[in-house]
Amino acid sequence: MSSTVLNTESRQAALQEMAEGPELDVLVIGGGITGAGIALDAATRGLRTGIVEAQDWAGGTSRWSSKLVHGGLRYLQALDFKLVTEALGERERLLYTLAPHLVKPVPFLYPILHRVWQRPYVTAGIGLYDTLAHLGSKVASMPFHRHLSTSGVRKAFPAIKPGSMVGAVKYWDGKVDDARLVLTVVRTAVGFGALAASRTQVTDLIKDDDGAVAGARVLDLESGQEHTIRARRVIGATGVWTERTQDLATTDGGLRVLASKGIHIVVPRERIQGEVGLILQTEKSVLFVIPWDHYWIIGTTDTPYEQDISAPVATGADIDYVIEHANVVLDDPLTRSDVIGVFAGLRPLLQPGVKDGTETASTKVSREHTVAEVTPGLISIAGGKLTTYRIMAEDAVDFALGKDRAEQVPSVTDRTPLHGADGYLALTRQKGRIARAHGWTEAMVEHLLNRYGSAIDEIEALVAEQPDLASALEGAPEYLRAEIVQACRNEGALHLEDIFDTRTRMTYDHPDHGLAAVEEVADLAAAELGWDANRRASEVQAYRARCAAEDAAAGTADDAAAAAARAAAPSLGNRSHHD
Repeated sequence: MSSTVLNTESRQAALQEMAEGPELDVLVIGGGITGAGIALDAATRGLRTGIVEAQDWAGGTSRWSSKLVHGGLRYLQALDFKLVTEALGERERLLYTLAPHLVKPVPFLYPILHRVWQRPYVTAGIGLYDTLAHLGSKVASMPFHRHLSTSGVRKAFPAIKPGSMVGAVKYWDGKVDDARLVLTVVRTAVGFGALAASRTQVTDLIKDDDGAVAGARVLDLESGQEHTIRARRVIGATGVWTERTQDLATTDGGLRVLASKGIHIVVPRERIQGEVGLILQTEKSVLFVIPWDHYWIIGTTDTPYEQDISAPVATGADIDYVIEHANVVLDDPLTRSDVIGVFAGLRPLLQPGVKDGTETASTKVSREHTVAEVTPGLISIAGGKLTTYRIMAEDAVDFALGKDRAEQVPSVTDRTPLHGADGYLALTRQKGRIARAHGWTEAMVEHLLNRYGSAIDEIEALVAEQPDLASALEGAPEYLRAEIVQACRNEGALHLEDIFDTRTRMTYDHPDHGLAAVEEVADLAAAELGWDANRRASEVQAYRARCAAEDAAAGTADDAAAAAARAAAPSLGNRSHHD
């Protein structure tokens, strides 16, 4: 493998190679989980591959999800066994082969509200869910479901409100830090030769003499320099921006995508006494209460969104909705004062059919995602879910290659571990040794292994070079100083908000957007990225202004007012939401 490093130098080199080197086989537009997956799939087939993203990696849909890797119980209600089986198969691969360092099992309680008729119904559904997960599995999968009485529910989740359920079924699914998954997929793709550049906006699609799309003109948003990148195939994987990308080809064809907003709140782990998650049905959506290391994530909502798609934010009404529905089952009700973080994003809802002008023979449709040739040379993919990103990517690359060529060089991503997966399990048994070597607690080593896997050696190398990086951030002791340098040196962070939003999750997993650590983080980033005093100050000011604008939006009653409040401090990043 080549180097997996993402930083300012590798980004500039990638842009130059894409623009000045030989024509690409595939240019991917969009650096969320789908685009990252496509880049990895294409690169591992030996294709000359480039990927560009207008904002930070995962800067749209993929970093504001519910952070679940799951089969989708709701699809069983629709009797879509094929889709559930497919998603559960991907869950198993991620858990045990592709990304065991990032994807972790998590138990949930499915409430039983009616003793007589509901338990057999729920048992049948979750029993089938487990059976489908175990079919054909070559590894020891997660435990089968089990029944809990009222006393069993109280033991597993002491915070439960008496009388809110008559029992529950405990089952297992997976959870993941969605942004880190995207970063890891991008880095893995780069290791197999993909050329990757974030904050690079496609401004136009170029065509050959026959009118087929043959590449793109891009703008380096950091330097202002323009480049022309030529490619045999261009694949758009831009989520809620799908139609905007298609419009660059001046065609009437393509996919239709609408935006739906989802928000989550974050509360401290000690605020809710429980060791398992909850899945609750509301009149508008499914509400998850998900345990993480030092906090709970609770959400989501599902509401049509008609404001600026580049910066959705939570309204006061959104936050109150989530709190109200969580309190249905919590004995000690949550209030606004318990909420330490909020995040919002847009779910790209793929609409049935395709636009007039799209060749129906050049379209592959599943229930969850669609791949279509918008116009010769330009392929769009939309829909899907975080869990099935790898299958979506395989479908897109198969489509781009054509049936015969795809059969000659089939996808190998189902057995290609992501960066940090190799050696991870062995290192989990050496936590004590690693902790003693650096003066860390075993809990800190576990935190690092669950973020970097065997690439913890990159953190150790930074500490060996600069020993003071082994200490924790004063304002956010869950993170090491080395992780900030790692974000800039190896993970492609270019701005302060890249560090708070994506490389760490301090923007929501610490009170007040992690601002207690902002000066220390800015010092570390400035030293690594070569910022002068003015640049450092402007980065801090921009992040503080964005945080203040999001707080102001949280006091509003509707999306229009929230968008107006958020617009007071434009972000460097675009934000959307993936189920």
